[in-house]
Amino acid sequence: MTAFSQSPRAAQFALIFITMIWGGTFLAVQYALNFSSPMFFVGCRFAVAALAIFLISIQSIRGLTLKEVMAGTGIGVVIAIGYGTQTIALQSILSSESAFLTALYVPLVPILMWVIFQKRPSLMTWIGTTLAFIGLVLLTGNGISKISLSYGQTLTLICAFVIALEIILIGYFAGKVNLRRVTVIQLAVASLLSFCSMPLVGEHSIPAFSWQLLVVALGLGLASALIQFVMNWAQRMVDPTRAAIIYAGEPVWAGVFGRIAGERLPLLALLGGCLVVLGVLVSELKLKILNYSQKNKDA
Repeated sequence: MTAFSQSPRAAQFALIFITMIWGGTFLAVQYALNFSSPMFFVGCRFAVAALAIFLISIQSIRGLTLKEVMAGTGIGVVIAIGYGTQTIALQSILSSESAFLTALYVPLVPILMWVIFQKRPSLMTWIGTTLAFIGLVLLTGNGISKISLSYGQTLTLICAFVIALEIILIGYFAGKVNLRRVTVIQLAVASLLSFCSMPLVGEHSIPAFSWQLLVVALGLGLASALIQFVMNWAQRMVDPTRAAIIYAGEPVWAGVFGRIAGERLPLLALLGGCLVVLGVLVSELKLKILNYSQKNKDA
């Protein structure tokens, strides 16, 4: 069991599995908004997730350190902002469109790494970012000559930026803190902040009880617990390049689930979504021929 838990191949398959689940959550969240306000639902979702991880980590909680509290709090803050803006945006845009726009976090990661840690992005990162930007323009449906983002699209771009910060934080603390303790803290903080932010976004009352809301909140809460736990665990063994390529499948799965549910993006927007995914993949691509040429040059 220990050998399996330390297997990079097992970690990659685990990331592929949660990416499929992640893609399906967009449509589920959009459905839940028929019965709940956005931030209340986000708070419920992560409260369930925090409780689920806590129940399987009770013995580990006793050794909680200040560093783990700080790490979990930092990650929890960006999770609350990221999923909060994404959920609010899902009131006005399609779930598949949201997923494509959210995927822009992948080319944003190396750019933010450059800004924060002075790690210069590769040429392929810049090419991928350019493709993703063109895809973004097409996805808005306004053409190359004019960019006019809707409210929902703007919030989703903010979400992509914040999720990029989340991935950087997870990568920074990976291997330095206890996995279970930090996951509990980050989910609990995300839930608490979501509830506390309700008045700030105009949510002044708790939605009426409904079984549909309860079922979706429980289901997505357990899915969120699994996603966050596996991300924290797998990114210890899977390098960021390979992990980012796997995450790039998330909007594809979201598009598949959205189409099954009857969503139909315009052709131009669909092309834009494909360019976003292509940009994501290209931004993380390291061409062997370039590496070979560099080795010859060094020799």
